[in-house]
Amino acid sequence: MDELLDTFKIGRSLSAKGCPDDTAVAEATYKVMKTEFIHQMEFQSLHHLQLELYDYVNWFNKHRIHGSLGYMTPVQYHQAALKKVV
Repeated sequence: MDELLDTFKIGRSLSAKGCPDDTAVAEATYKVMKTEFIHQMEFQSLHHLQLELYDYVNWFNKHRIHGSLGYMTPVQYHQAALKKVV
């Protein structure tokens, strides 16, 4: 994995020492990204990776429903949470 990050000049970012909650969320997200996105694609260049990643994140946030969010998309969940606050 480090070799792939080095190839595309991507820095690894993890939570601060002693904050395991951030790490758990990140690890779950990375697992989903690997399964649904990275292992399904073959990137020809950094530009190709950037375009595909943009599309994937857009789909993930605006179209893919999440069981842990009450079968809403993250955008829908966020909007519903904002309505509760106001």
